[in-house]
Amino acid sequence: MKVLLLKDPKEDDDHGQDPYIRELGLYGLEATLIPVLSFEFLSLPSFSEKLSHPEGYGGLIFTSPRAVEAVKLCLEKANKTEAWKTSLKEKWNLKSVYVVGNATASLVSKIGLDPEGENCGNAEKLAEYICSRESSALPLLFPCGHLKRETLPRMLKDKGLFPSTHPALMGAHREGCHGAFARKRGPWCGCDPPLQAGTRRSRPEEGAGRVPMESITVYQTIPHPGIQGNLNSYYSQQGIPASITFFSPSGLSYSLKHIQELSGDNIDQIKFVAIGPTTAHALAAQGLPVSCTAESPTPRALAAGIRTALQPHGC
Repeated sequence: MKVLLLKDPKEDDDHGQDPYIRELGLYGLEATLIPVLSFEFLSLPSFSEKLSHPEGYGGLIFTSPRAVEAVKLCLEKANKTEAWKTSLKEKWNLKSVYVVGNATASLVSKIGLDPEGENCGNAEKLAEYICSRESSALPLLFPCGHLKRETLPRMLKDKGLFPSTHPALMGAHREGCHGAFARKRGPWCGCDPPLQAGTRRSRPEEGAGRVPMESITVYQTIPHPGIQGNLNSYYSQQGIPASITFFSPSGLSYSLKHIQELSGDNIDQIKFVAIGPTTAHALAAQGLPVSCTAESPTPRALAAGIRTALQPHGC
């Protein structure tokens, strides 16, 4: 049975094959990958400057592989790759590096950082994880795309456990510097930090209960130039797929019109699958039935979900 995944192919380091193709193959499903997104990187000089000053931040947040790619690009363009290897990387590793998903975590590890939170699965769960752990007055640096949802910033703003600068907690922070907090933050936890130029922070009376964060847009999403041609080729050679999996709302918006035209009246035969709840909501908003949403954004979970969706009872 043939299934279509609208994503970039990526080779697994251990097996030399895209992990989604491999996992689906274990269920007897023949998967084809078609990329629907391209990316343009932005603000790299500014991002490079921020990466050069880890002392100004409480940690990093990565919610997409592209944001990690932006780290590599801006370091290369600014000739700071050696500085990253010799000192900057270790300074960032004294702080928390939060990620969503195993794919992003793998890339974060490749640039020498120690990721945490990858099993959270989505931004909502990652925000809860961060709020349960974060206690720095310094902002978390969040490189993101121009289409980022406000879920993570909003939840960190609304659900933070406490403000690092709250007077009642200052003593507890400094005492905590001798324990587990010190191992991640270093001998100084950042209480009463100097305000760095260009960094927007909440005043203590405004920041109660919030986890401070500083976003920087480092890439924008655009349609892949080969969407229409690749989909035409697939449909002419393979026919109507049993299922189509979408990996992002933007990927859906860029490809749906072509899929509807190519599928025609047979579109009702296709099982539409989403990699996560955000994409599932986007599918539903287009009036498309969501046959299944992967329990987590991983090849194994998606393959299991597609197999179940293709069975008579669905998932």
